[in-house]
Amino acid sequence: MFVTVDEWPSAAPRRRWPLARLACLLVGAVLLADGLVLMSMGLFSMGVTVPGALGLGLCLLAWRWHPLQSWRSRSRTGRRLWRAGWLLLLAWVTSVGLFWNALAGQVREFNASMADVQPQAIIVLGSGTPNGQPSPALRARLDKARELAAAHPAAWVVVSGGVDFGETASEGRIMGDYLRAQGLAAERILQEERSTSTELNLRYSLPLLQAKGLGLESPVAVVTSDFHTVRAQRIARKIGYTQSVVAAAPTPLYLRYNAWLREYFATASSWILGEV
Repeated sequence: MFVTVDEWPSAAPRRRWPLARLACLLVGAVLLADGLVLMSMGLFSMGVTVPGALGLGLCLLAWRWHPLQSWRSRSRTGRRLWRAGWLLLLAWVTSVGLFWNALAGQVREFNASMADVQPQAIIVLGSGTPNGQPSPALRARLDKARELAAAHPAAWVVVSGGVDFGETASEGRIMGDYLRAQGLAAERILQEERSTSTELNLRYSLPLLQAKGLGLESPVAVVTSDFHTVRAQRIARKIGYTQSVVAAAPTPLYLRYNAWLREYFATASSWILGEV
């Protein structure tokens, strides 16, 4: 018995599925590996766990591809859920891309504005000190602060951060030690060693500035990672730093996209909760 052309409508879909399945497997494997590697390094932010979970989901989808296609072909509800799931994923990925584009534009603007600023103080926000050493992201912030300190030799340098979980020395002390080891004059460094958040970094740094005759109206450069600049500036202005500017330190490449994704969730959370 011969099969007519009209009886062969499913041939094209069958040819397409292997490519879609392979794409799910490859993308899923990359995302899952990225998440597992970073989690093995002790990083468990939303920017790490969400890609890891998405990668696991895509790998499972590739593994169970044929049973799912069979269920989808038999069920109208299945077809609707399948279509809705991919549309939601596409919408979310698009929103992340738009957020990253807007954030990158803001970072460029902040970097350009630094040329017109003469800060009297440079506040470096903490960012983790595993095993008593600055994390790669924190080293980038400290190196950026050192660069600004060289360009503005009269500015005080405030290093801010309390004691991390499982550590014995404060971030402020470790940051100060790093800058002194890199040749920054010890008398220029002011250490704030109690804070546990960006807001507290800035609030607890204020008394140190006031002791040097500076205050909320003084021009201050806030050094943080590129992905964190927009929120850091909003928090500084909310506290009352009327002449604050932010200086963006580059995020290490191995962590860059995860950190920017983490900021996507952090910004959404801050907006929902009305924090900034």
